[in-house]
Amino acid sequence: MKRFAVGLVCLLVPAVLLTGLVEGGDKKKAKKVKNDICAAGTSSNVCADRRCGSESAACEVDITRIADDSASAKPGIPNAKDNEPFCVKVGTTITFKSKSKNTGFVLDFGNSSPFDSGSVIMGGADRPISVVAKKPGCYTYTVGACTAGTIYGMCGEEAAQLVVSAN
Repeated sequence: MKRFAVGLVCLLVPAVLLTGLVEGGDKKKAKKVKNDICAAGTSSNVCADRRCGSESAACEVDITRIADDSASAKPGIPNAKDNEPFCVKVGTTITFKSKSKNTGFVLDFGNSSPFDSGSVIMGGADRPISVVAKKPGCYTYTVGACTAGTIYGMCGEEAAQLVVSAN
């Protein structure tokens, strides 16, 4: 019974977070990206040393909720930092997952997404989501993570960026 309850919470938490992200227009403004590479036009510099995966190997991105009421998307590249912009080539599979127990996540790409799956990706610790990068460009997205079993401030949200290169 306990396992069922934890599984149910892990499925409901992303739905609640998604509702807050979609309906939260006036309630809470989206966080801005630090060092916005998409607006600065410096996205091509990112691909030199922050490339994740390849067309033959998946890029894994770990989604976690961190203590200061924010969330983190950390790509599987050496010395990666939380919410650091990273780059993949068109055709690369990206697997969004959470190594943190009882964590659900939502990634919202807004009106523009590099994936055919749509603008919102929902998953969790027991449900990694794999998508294939299809459209080149620089994308800013919101990453949200919720941890089941906590009472105060159980969800966090942050902005991050992804560059999809044609070559």
